[in-house]
Amino acid sequence: MPKWIVYGLALLAGVANAIEPGQNATLAKVTGQPMLAGLFCFALSVACFLGAVVVVRLLDRQAAEAATPVPWWAWPGGILGAGVVLAQLYISEQIGAAAFLGCVITAGVVGSIALDHYGLVGFDRHRAGRWRILGGVLMVAGVALVAVF
Repeated sequence: MPKWIVYGLALLAGVANAIEPGQNATLAKVTGQPMLAGLFCFALSVACFLGAVVVVRLLDRQAAEAATPVPWWAWPGGILGAGVVLAQLYISEQIGAAAFLGCVITAGVVGSIALDHYGLVGFDRHRAGRWRILGGVLMVAGVALVAVF
């Protein structure tokens, strides 16, 4: 797949990431049941993944890949995803969309710089040079400006 398409999809994921907290917080507020809203969100996600699995299997008729050993740290990703949704349900409405997403994305980028630098959780090593670190610092400063004003 061409790199510009991959970056385009990443940008679309970012737009979806900006919209989702408002959707989830509104669902929690209107129903008065934040946990039920969270369960509904995850049930819908599971349904989407099941549909995607069917489509991928139809397009790729090869036999299922052999099971490989999975590192222990690969399993709790769903727990982390649940934590993000819980934050959307309980926090995003209190601080606003811009501050919430700014914090989430900036923490993700700064954390990713560290993950890349040390080659953790399956990522290849990418040195945290001065420009990457400066980018992280500028993001922190930008989020501070968004949150304060």
